[in-house]
Order: sequence, then C-alpha cells, then structure tokens
Amino acid sequence: MMHGVITMKIKMAAALTLLLTVLPLTASAEGYKIGFVSVVKLIELAPQGEVATKKIEAEFGPRDKAMRKQQEDITKLQEDLQKNALVMKASQRDKKQAELTKMERRFKRETEEFREDYNLRRNEELKVLQKVVREAINEVGKENNFDLILTESVIYASDRANITELVLKKLRSKK
Repeated sequence: MMHGVITMKIKMAAALTLLLTVLPLTASAEGYKIGFVSVVKLIELAPQGEVATKKIEAEFGPRDKAMRKQQEDITKLQEDLQKNALVMKASQRDKKQAELTKMERRFKRETEEFREDYNLRRNEELKVLQKVVREAINEVGKENNFDLILTESVIYASDRANITELVLKKLRSKK
C-alpha cells in the first residue's frame, strides 16, 4: 500500500517537473517567426527549372532523335526478316539475323550511354537549381525577419506559415 502511494507521488512530481520545463519553452516560442516552404514545389514551378529543362532538351534532342531512328531501323529489319524468312536463302537469312543482332547490341549500348549522360547532365542542372532555390529561401527569410524556415519533413503548416508562394515570387523576379 505504501509502495503505491510513493510511486504515485513520484509520477506526479515527474509530470509537474515536465510541465514546468515545457511551459517556458512554449511561451518563448510565440516570439519567433517561423515559416514553411515546399522545396519540391519551388523546383517544379521555378522559371529557372523551365530554363534548365529546355537547355537539356536542346542538348539531348538531336541524340534522342537519332536513337529513335535507330529503333525504327531495327524494327523495320525485324519485320523484314519475319516477313521474308521463309523465302530467303539460309545464308541470306543468317546474314540479316547477324546484322539485326549487331544493331540491337549497338542500340542497347548507346541507349545506356545516353541515359547515363542525360542523368548526369540533369543532376548538374538540378544542383544549380537547388542552390538558386536555397538562396531565394534565405533571402526571403532575411527580408521578412524569419527566425526559422522549415521544409518537407513538416507534418502540418498553416497557410499563414507557408511561404512557398513568397519564395516563388522571389524566384520569378530573378529570371
């Protein structure tokens, strides 16, 4: 019986200590200006992102077009081989099959190289864009006297705390 009373008093003391520790923190947090920003949305909507995308498309467009042409050539050769396989001589069919295999290997290798080059280039542009977005967030934070700006890992942010549009406006003015 005595043990239960002591345990209850210890729990009450711990709860009171916790409450007295947390209350000053919440009271002092009211003086801070805190904002939230969606970096993903900024990267998607920033005009600098559109410029980077167009730059990459211009850089890789001709190569992509050549890859599509190669795919069409392979498809035509496959269709020709299937259509005429029965009327071709064995040597002629083997020669076409070897040519097709060679084209397919080359296409596969060039496709992998294209993807690697494209991904590397896209990541370079993304890194630059992330830096621009980060700088804009910092500028908005300083100009508007924010003490803290949070990003994606926030569970809830009110419209008042969400400054994504404010940062996007800043990015649009930097075009």
